[in-house]
Amino acid sequence: MMRVKVSASKKSGTSVVEELKEGWSHVSEFAPVRTVLLLFAIISFIGVPYAVLMPVFAARLLHGGPNTFGFLMAAVGVGALISGIRLVTRKSVVGLDNIIAGSAALFGAGIIVFSLSRVLCLSLLLMVAIGFGMMQQFTASSTVIQTIVPEDKRGRVMSYWTVAYMGGVPSGSLLVGGLAYVFGAPGTLRLCGLGCIIGAAWFWGKRHEIWRLLRPIYEELGIIPTPVPANDDRPILWGKEMN
Repeated sequence: MMRVKVSASKKSGTSVVEELKEGWSHVSEFAPVRTVLLLFAIISFIGVPYAVLMPVFAARLLHGGPNTFGFLMAAVGVGALISGIRLVTRKSVVGLDNIIAGSAALFGAGIIVFSLSRVLCLSLLLMVAIGFGMMQQFTASSTVIQTIVPEDKRGRVMSYWTVAYMGGVPSGSLLVGGLAYVFGAPGTLRLCGLGCIIGAAWFWGKRHEIWRLLRPIYEELGIIPTPVPANDDRPILWGKEMN
């Protein structure tokens, strides 16, 4: 049902290595893409691997079995579904940068509180919050990046997105497993949640710089209106011209 204008495909004369270098230059030099991608990599590396410890919580801390584990993971899916419904009702990408930071903090806080819970009902509610925060963060980050990246570089930039996830989650799972051997499952989850919150705080501190660079792109794309230039040089104060 989507009406998309299909442009004629053009054969590139550059090699794959050169295209990857060009994509890396855009990722590393353009602050909004670099910051969003770094937070996504942090969440993938230190946050998402929480799932490898769920069997321990289901069996030893919540005193359940396979059914308990299934309920916990299903609760994550419920949170992700709610997140999808919440995002699909949005009419614009404006404000997603704040959602990226807030959802990462929610994800981390949910993991920390979950590590302290020993009641199944409370744990299930917390898993809903964890699934909601995780999906909000992932989807909002992907949407912002795909919106602001030029069309000719989108595939190359998203390849680094895939590397951040596919490389971050397995290596993070290995780290989480090693930490759990030393600090135990609850202590490890608290460290994971704290890492997500620190990442969210770092991103929140960058939001003004990000918005300063995003605003011209949103104006060019017609997402937000372009400011009308003033007729004269008199300063504007509280919406009224100063005489």
